[in-house]
Amino acid sequence: MSAEVSTLGGGCFWCIEAIYNQLQGVESAISGYMGGHVENPTYEQVCGKRTGHAEVVQVSFDNAALSFQDILNIFFTVHDPTTLNRQGPDIGPQYRSGIWYHSEAQREIAEATIQRLDDTGLYNCKIVTEVSPAGTFWVAEGYHQGYFLNNSRQGYCAYVVAPKVAKFRKQYFDRLKA
Repeated sequence: MSAEVSTLGGGCFWCIEAIYNQLQGVESAISGYMGGHVENPTYEQVCGKRTGHAEVVQVSFDNAALSFQDILNIFFTVHDPTTLNRQGPDIGPQYRSGIWYHSEAQREIAEATIQRLDDTGLYNCKIVTEVSPAGTFWVAEGYHQGYFLNNSRQGYCAYVVAPKVAKFRKQYFDRLKA
């Protein structure tokens, strides 16, 4: 097994974590914060929009089973990469679309993927996904980990997260963990 790490922000981390934790080849998907200037930020601080952090998910995966390109292909189908600082009802810089790369190869793949998607005109608007070097990953508070799995009937999860997870499961059925 050859482990690789990617860090992605696609709106609320509950959605992204719930999706990647169901994918074959993913060892873990952990909710946290990246891209800001405050050390060890709290959820409340990040939601206050003054730390510069985004809600992200750090995905550890077996790159012999799942490539970084696969990770990105899924990423660009499960969120809207054309809305600046927003995903659906979630508004603010903490919900920005972002890829924090861990190697030069990841940066090149991310930039080429964005260019290819923009060139195809798949989206009505240009992609605004941030591509930045990975910095310190701050693990989110414990209650955020596995949030959708543990709170699927909570209002936000039922109306926002569940439809995204259902779309992912339908589109990538053959790639789901048993």
